[in-house]
Amino acid sequence: MLHGIGASEGIGIGTAVLVAEPDLDYSHVTPAGPEAEKARLAAAVDTFIQKTSALADTMREQVGEKQAEILSGQVMMLSDPYMQSQMNDAIDAGGCAEGAVDSVCQMYVDMFSSMDDEMMRQRASDVGDLRARLLGLLLGREAVDLSAVPAGSVLVARDFTPSMTAALRRENVAAIVTEAGGFTSHSAILARTMSLPAVLSVPGVTALVKNGDTLVVDGGEGVVLQNPEPSQLKAYRARQAELAAQRAALEQFRGLPTRTADGREVQLFCNIGSDRDLAAVLENTGEGVGLFRTEFLFLDRAALPTEEEQFQVYRTVAEGLAGREVIIRTLDVGGDKDIPYLGLKQEENPFLGCRAIRYCLGHQEMFRAQLRALLRASAFGKVRIMLPLVTRLDEVRAARALLEELKGELDRSGIAYDKNIPLGVMVETPAAALIADLLAREADFFSIGTNDLTQYTMAVDRGNADVAYLYSPLDPAVLRSLRAVIRAGKAAGIPVGMCGEAAADPRLIPLLLSFGLDEFSVSPAAVLSTRRAIAGWTAAGADAVAERAMGLATEAEVAALLKGISPR
Repeated sequence: MLHGIGASEGIGIGTAVLVAEPDLDYSHVTPAGPEAEKARLAAAVDTFIQKTSALADTMREQVGEKQAEILSGQVMMLSDPYMQSQMNDAIDAGGCAEGAVDSVCQMYVDMFSSMDDEMMRQRASDVGDLRARLLGLLLGREAVDLSAVPAGSVLVARDFTPSMTAALRRENVAAIVTEAGGFTSHSAILARTMSLPAVLSVPGVTALVKNGDTLVVDGGEGVVLQNPEPSQLKAYRARQAELAAQRAALEQFRGLPTRTADGREVQLFCNIGSDRDLAAVLENTGEGVGLFRTEFLFLDRAALPTEEEQFQVYRTVAEGLAGREVIIRTLDVGGDKDIPYLGLKQEENPFLGCRAIRYCLGHQEMFRAQLRALLRASAFGKVRIMLPLVTRLDEVRAARALLEELKGELDRSGIAYDKNIPLGVMVETPAAALIADLLAREADFFSIGTNDLTQYTMAVDRGNADVAYLYSPLDPAVLRSLRAVIRAGKAAGIPVGMCGEAAADPRLIPLLLSFGLDEFSVSPAAVLSTRRAIAGWTAAGADAVAERAMGLATEAEVAALLKGISPR
């Protein structure tokens, strides 16, 4: 039995097809001179743009707009004169076209890979795909074509890129297995979009599995069985039928209000990383957007986005939600999010340095442009503004004072905006949790970011495998912080939401309901399962579980309790 990350639930049973990657070694290439190399590069770029645009059209028809936009984004990135000038500069320094593509793309891959935000890390795979295909064009080597695999195939590869899967036929593929990738990688997102069982990051799987092997892929448990016994195969086929019935039952929650078994309504919002994700929110019947990350507007470019550029994006989302709320987080830069043109200082510990609200308040011209764009967009929908990484009340006061100043400017210019636009705090530091009662007096709402709150509360680098066992929202220290923040918000009469990954964790839902959480914000794909989980609990049942859980002393005890509970 092989183990990996269960990235897309379901049981897939079929025949292994190993997907080989083209050889992209260019060590044998001798530069023919700057002008000749630039001409080769320009020709490859033109071909890439033509082929990728066609692939995007194919993917749009077969999978949907969201996946097609990954390829469209590659076209936009490579069409950027700044990126092309970086490659030409590398050629002028004496390199070949292949080396220029490799070095510039790798710089972007490294930048995105180092980011803590999962949505941003996903971009590294997209740039890696761009790099590989552009190198392939320069070297004259064909990309992988998955359109002709036979029915019942389990695709096994080091990783799957957007271009590799553009022509994939869902009806011929039973599951996918990779050596690389995580829950938010392109492979995972594609698998969930196409309802394909997937297990990723299986060590050495391309060497262990042979073409023609029978594979059982359990995307829920993260295991792969190679050439299983007949009894195992029978058991997994039965489980496969059971899961299909469960998925069909989940559809009854599409479009319904989100309420508990005894009638208490809560809001079920979505987390999105760009305006392109809006379609997934609407498709999965999310009731609003609880976290709109704005970093994408500042990436893949050579200069700050203008106020007008930002306004158009914020307006698009506000109008697209048709009266439903959108909480837009101001720029959360620094830490793991290094944007070269911002000139961020090298810090010994950037996660504890000049980042997020600290950076914004220290760079007021940039911050003013974003806040003005947000104010202007509020005339077109229900926009709320959220400040990241708050640790002091002074930060909220300074942001509000700036917001009021900008309101005056808009008034004098006769520009419409929501005069009562809410300004909230993202509670993601122990400092914010400890002064939640003070923050609640001046903030219009709270949204708990459990990813960072857990990391900072437990003093654990979640990217460090040696201490990853400490990173858990079920730890009593984190649970007490969650309860205290929600109570402080309720006492002050302001709404409290949660936009971290824990909001979709079915184990935590009874505790969050008992604490009084008003709003759950999850990935669009998790809306229906979260709505179903909430619908199973009554206030009495949730309170009973919370009372027991909060009386326990260790994370292991809490996890054991919550694993064994069922809604009531």
